[in-house]
Amino acid sequence: MLTLQDAKNRFSAVVEAALAGHPQEVTRRGKPAVVVVSAKEYHRLLKEARANRESFADHLMTFPVADVPRAEAIPRDVEF
Repeated sequence: MLTLQDAKNRFSAVVEAALAGHPQEVTRRGKPAVVVVSAKEYHRLLKEARANRESFADHLMTFPVADVPRAEAIPRDVEF
């Protein structure tokens, strides 16, 4: 892990390490802030995430079906 200041001072080395397949984690104020990865790795991760994502409709279909009776109230007219 690198501090933000260290990453700024050694940015070329941080980029070279990321390009060599070693993600570089950077902290700010002692807390994890960002990870520097190569563009190739970033696009691979993005493609993988998109491939594993289910559609919202598929997600809704996983909910149990509830037999909810419909209200028999008559809707009122609305004026615009």
